[in-house]
Amino acid sequence: MTQINNPFLDELTRLMTDAAGAAQGVRREFEALLKAQLERMLRGMDVVQREEFEAVKEMAAKARAENETLTARVSALEAELAATKAG
Repeated sequence: MTQINNPFLDELTRLMTDAAGAAQGVRREFEALLKAQLERMLRGMDVVQREEFEAVKEMAAKARAENETLTARVSALEAELAATKAG
């Protein structure tokens, strides 16, 4: 294969490679800026983070289970009280 040594093409290739690198840098910078802006907007809207949501969800499930247990105990005590009054 014949190799062509053309300074113009070499310079054009180098410029295109540099331009591609610069475009990637601009893209990364734009993504970081967009992410920061979205995070700022979400903080302003008082949106909870997933970890906080999951913790509260777990606490609610535990409270619901405890409530069901206490409801069953109260029902049993009321039945026992009614039986004591009737007897």
